[in-house]
Amino acid sequence: MTHLVLASNTGWVIGYAIGILVVLVVVALVLPILMMARRIGQQAAAIDDGLVKAVHNTAALGQLATTIESAEVIVDGLRRGRNRLGG
Repeated sequence: MTHLVLASNTGWVIGYAIGILVVLVVVALVLPILMMARRIGQQAAAIDDGLVKAVHNTAALGQLATTIESAEVIVDGLRRGRNRLGG
């Protein structure tokens, strides 16, 4: 009778050992992925901050066409003035 009890318990012990081994393998595989994802998330935040600064620093370029038009008007006026003065 004791051999029967030991035999039935041996299966459970082997099953638990295999289950624990599988869990450890999965943790060993998933942990580096999670660490890499965290690092990527931190880098993404830094990249986003840099892009926000770039947007702020280049916002004035939207007014560049207006500046060019104003400069052309000024240059045309200077040419007319020079022509009137005989230059």
